[in-house]
Amino acid sequence: MDLLIFVQVKRVVEMVREFPGLGDRIRKAREGDGRSLLQICRESGVSRTYWYQLENEQIYASVSEEVIRKIEAALGIDLGVNFE
Repeated sequence: MDLLIFVQVKRVVEMVREFPGLGDRIRKAREGDGRSLLQICRESGVSRTYWYQLENEQIYASVSEEVIRKIEAALGIDLGVNFE
């Protein structure tokens, strides 16, 4: 019997959009959360420095959608980031 081996091929499509006011929405959600910033950062996998850069919209490269989804999960919110 022949053993079938499959090669997986992945295609990645990069899309970039601007979301004005996203930092402010993140800040307001964090301030209303009641947990410490350190705890929220641990849950979302984001450093405090990076978190403050996000809140102040001082990110000079694109933020990955994965990071945004982790922040949404940690805060239990929808930040309205979509690419449709």
